Amino acid sequence: MKKVRFLGLDVHADTIAVAVAEPDGEVRSLGIIPNREESVRKLVKKLGPAEQLQACYEAGPTGYVLYWQLTALGVKCEVVAPSLVPVKAGDRVKTDRRDATKLARSYRAGDLTAVWVPNQEHEALRDLVRARETAKQDQLRARHRLSKFLLRHGRRVPLGIKVWTQRYQDWVKEQVHFEQPAQEYTLLDYLHEVEHMGDRIRRLDQAIAEAVKLAPPRMQEVMQSLQALRGIAQISAVTIVAELALLPFALALGLDLFMALVQMARSDRLCWRAEQAEVGNGQAEDCRRAVQGSPLRPRHRYPVRALVSSL
Repeated sequence: MKKVRFLGLDVHADTIAVAVAEPDGEVRSLGIIPNREESVRKLVKKLGPAEQLQACYEAGPTGYVLYWQLTALGVKCEVVAPSLVPVKAGDRVKTDRRDATKLARSYRAGDLTAVWVPNQEHEALRDLVRARETAKQDQLRARHRLSKFLLRHGRRVPLGIKVWTQRYQDWVKEQVHFEQPAQEYTLLDYLHEVEHMGDRIRRLDQAIAEAVKLAPPRMQEVMQSLQALRGIAQISAVTIVAELALLPFALALGLDLFMALVQMARSDRLCWRAEQAEVGNGQAEDCRRAVQGSPLRPRHRYPVRALVSSL
């Protein structure tokens, strides 16, 4: 029977603290190496063979690059949930070496919970969706700056013109002016930023449409099925698939509970309102914004869980 060595990695932007849990019970720190591909390759070669190594590290801002590197080298690797790592009461000393040692010991004992790791194609689609979400937030801020500037100086929208339509922007360009040159420059800058945000979102929408055409057939099928639901268009469907596809926790808990959404009755429609989420991660937050306001279950229960789990 092969003896497996368990590696605990405390990963940072520039360094990786390494610890190993031996099969005979010894847990020791191996020091700190640079977070570079060649350093990781030398580490695996030194501790190998690769098939007798199992590594883990906490999910964080460094993403899944290290996971893909170790997997390519033949090392079984898992990315674990930081919030579910066991912590002893009164253990307040925290260093990189101690964290790596704790990971190695807990990993050998089976006390860690792994998270789902997307492949590189899925991660690329998720990055594109999140870039659009960031652009939408920037657009909202730019619009707020312009509208509050106009409100502060008593510029009211004429009756019959809806805000942020093309007529509204034409009204701002042609009929809103200031005597002071400084205020006129401020208006032009705010207006230019709003137009820039609109162009940016249109470019990202086009890029998402092109990315969907290149997505795997099974993923395209789920996106098309989600668009059959009332209130779900292509962008919302792509967001849900990019954030939740193959995520067992969301499917087991239920999409509405995972996203902390509750139904709220209005006079004109049923919509969704976000409550305080117990799941405080970016995946749930992006999905809440994608479906909030959409009557996802107006009359009948749709098989959303079955559609997403079919990926």
